[in-house]
Amino acid sequence: MKISVVGTGYVGLVSGTCFAETGVSVTCIDIDEKKIKDLNKGIIPIYEPGLEKMVKTNVEKNRLFFSTSLKESLHESEAIFIAVGTPPDDDGSADLKYVLSVAREIGQHLDHYIVVVTKSTVPIGTAKKVKAAVQDELNKRNVDIDFDVASNPEFLKEGDAIDDFLKPDRIVIGIESEQAEKTMKRLYKPFLLNNHPIVFMDIPSAELTKYTANSMLATKISFMNDIANLCEIVGADVNMVRRGIGSDTRIGNKFIYPGAGYGGSCFPKDVKALIKTADENNYSLEILKSVEFVNDKQKSVVFNKLNSHFNSDLKGKTIAMWGLSFKPNTDDMREAPALVIIDKLTKAGAKVVAYDPIAMDEGKRRLGDKISYAKDQYDAVNDADALIVITEWSEFRTPNYKILTKLMNNKLIFDGRNIYEPSEMKEFGFTYYSIGRKTVK
Repeated sequence: MKISVVGTGYVGLVSGTCFAETGVSVTCIDIDEKKIKDLNKGIIPIYEPGLEKMVKTNVEKNRLFFSTSLKESLHESEAIFIAVGTPPDDDGSADLKYVLSVAREIGQHLDHYIVVVTKSTVPIGTAKKVKAAVQDELNKRNVDIDFDVASNPEFLKEGDAIDDFLKPDRIVIGIESEQAEKTMKRLYKPFLLNNHPIVFMDIPSAELTKYTANSMLATKISFMNDIANLCEIVGADVNMVRRGIGSDTRIGNKFIYPGAGYGGSCFPKDVKALIKTADENNYSLEILKSVEFVNDKQKSVVFNKLNSHFNSDLKGKTIAMWGLSFKPNTDDMREAPALVIIDKLTKAGAKVVAYDPIAMDEGKRRLGDKISYAKDQYDAVNDADALIVITEWSEFRTPNYKILTKLMNNKLIFDGRNIYEPSEMKEFGFTYYSIGRKTVK
């Protein structure tokens, strides 16, 4: 089977590579000539554990190809996936200009039946717009070529994307015809053989499923962060509360870890887009609006604790920061809490020295000389007045406290991810602030 995937960003590259891993012949397309040249050389534009090796393996086995020509790749393809970006507009809605541009180009070159699949996260009604755009181009050419559209939202976690794709909890596919269902079943046959659940549904339901899933997870995070803040006020320990509710199978123990707020390319964008979709249909999603409000506030919690500790006088202070990416195992800094904290620290006159195992180049690209960059985690804390831990990378979990004591001006840690035990902090003599737990002094 042969397919095409338009877009070599996170979703497109991971999806195309994983399809190739199952034996499908895949051509990944992008208008960025440099990116395609780099991919053909084995240079991967994103960081995702295991992806580079898998790309090289499938290229060597002639199952994975990279091209800038959509027209050429359409030849003999049975399905074409649209996996381009859908950045948020100023009003929070998803910008579909790239999706519809691809749809029009498909219509300009289509010469046989194909299933046009939206893989990008898109709002309800996008498939109709894609179908209309393809059909409009066919009409301009005065040709009658049958095609179908389908919605196949991705459920990939950055840092675990390959496992998420190859060992999915579920595969959601929105279709409008038996022929489209037959094509998609052939494509996903390896997953059917391994008993991974495939749920076929109507297209609007599939489009809404992705937004609903991410919004539900974001809701759990914001709810737990709200509870964490209450815990500090009433003297409770949020970790105890989390364990207590997590043992309830109706709630579960995932996505109930308090912290400094969620970020990344999915949750913030998808929550905004779903709120906007509801508003456009004269319905207000009040819970989601509160989720967004709580998350925006939560990104400032660590700064507020630090600022209060220094009596609102941060001028000239050196603050070490461990972590820049919004989560471990990725270099993605989109909507990262680190960005909010850095902005507030620098505006307050503090000097920030940061270290991240993977996201240093992305940090330099985004922040330039606004902050300083350390060569390792201990270089970052040299002469630091305080340490902020904002990304829970594994290498930050068991630091050498003797080295910290020797290098830091103050034994002061602000833990935005609750990765340390207060009892251990007390044992080593650190003043320790975390989320939803008593401060150790």
